Amino acid sequence: MEQFIDLRALARVRDMELVARSVATGFLHGVQASEQRGVGIEFSQYRAYEPGDAPSRIDWKLYARSDRYFVREAERESETSVWLVLDTSRSMMLGSEQGVWNKFDYGRYLTATLAYLAQSQGDRVGLLTLGGGAPTLIPALAGTRQWHRILHSLDDLTAGGAFPAHENIGAEIARLQGPGLVILISDLHQERGEISDFLRLVSTQHNEVATLRLECNDERDFPFEGPVRFEDLETGESVLANGRAARAKYLSSREQWLTELKRRLSQWEVGLDTVCSDEPLDAGLHAFLERRRRGLVA
Repeated sequence: MEQFIDLRALARVRDMELVARSVATGFLHGVQASEQRGVGIEFSQYRAYEPGDAPSRIDWKLYARSDRYFVREAERESETSVWLVLDTSRSMMLGSEQGVWNKFDYGRYLTATLAYLAQSQGDRVGLLTLGGGAPTLIPALAGTRQWHRILHSLDDLTAGGAFPAHENIGAEIARLQGPGLVILISDLHQERGEISDFLRLVSTQHNEVATLRLECNDERDFPFEGPVRFEDLETGESVLANGRAARAKYLSSREQWLTELKRRLSQWEVGLDTVCSDEPLDAGLHAFLERRRRGLVA
């Protein structure tokens, strides 16, 4: 993909359906060497027919268009259930000082785009939102109407509170433990390990769990100079520090946290990708799905 969709242009529109369709169309336009068969599975690869290949593996529709025989390297064996889980805790309201969107808004539009891609490829799609209020759960179904249900729910969301403890969302966790793909979109900031507990319990031998960790440029680069007051968006606690003096310690602590996070998620076979909320939506989306296609671990 050579041209990503400008985030500032999308921010001026703010129509969730239009943005999601635009980003998804831009992403699919960049997929040239393979045919995307759904978010739930990797890309379905094609190669030229070779003697000995079973005729049943020939894609006859592709033959009709190209007058050449191609076989699939991977087949979708069954309809896939894709669960999109969006963190709506207060910490998701963080954004860069020079940024366009905070992580909560970015996450909503990213969720809408993933839902569009999944339903357009025939997957069943469900939505679960988890924050300080009551969880919102839309059971996984297929079709355009389902996508619009998800859009309406995302449009009505507000961020607040903290990610709930697993004892309070047992029924929701059970819904996600069946066959399918679970994608958590979150900054993974937690007070007492609530998100880690959620991922550990959701991950089973029957499903695949992936996380899209959202961060902004200010979190990654810590560009602050002079006296700066930092506030915890969920607890309200604040601290006054010198930005330049605190930078080295902050970056070291952040690296240690990421290392431990990767170790923990790897132990539970949970995938981890990082997406910057200051970059184009389709950039992070393309990197995530391309890594899944290639079978790489972040």
